[in-house]
Amino acid sequence: MAAGPNRLLPAPTAPQYPLDPYLGVLNGVPMSYWELYRADLDPLAQYYAARDHDAGVHLLLGPAECRGQRLAVDLLRAVCTWQLDADPRATRVVAEPDVDNTRSVRAFERAGFRRITDLDLPDKRAALMVRER
Repeated sequence: MAAGPNRLLPAPTAPQYPLDPYLGVLNGVPMSYWELYRADLDPLAQYYAARDHDAGVHLLLGPAECRGQRLAVDLLRAVCTWQLDADPRATRVVAEPDVDNTRSVRAFERAGFRRITDLDLPDKRAALMVRER
């Protein structure tokens, strides 16, 4: 398996689906939280044409001084490349930011994702973003 981010948090005790949580640290300061998961095994798969071994990514970026510097774009590129390298069966990475979060949608687009469609999920209206291998 390719080298990737250090796993800093324990797996949830009763996950809704298998996921791996990661904490991004920059210069010793926590600055991002990531969830990497198999999107085809996630409840999200009920809302789009999932492929076997689709990878998924959730991202929370902060504090404020870490936003607006294109860090999200560079991190998304690196983490998604690592996800695809880690599972040769995965052909793409999917994400579903809220459609109203235009900065997030734009960051995904700059990181190589395409907006495929909008989805009505139970908790939000989401932009289905896909990055092919």
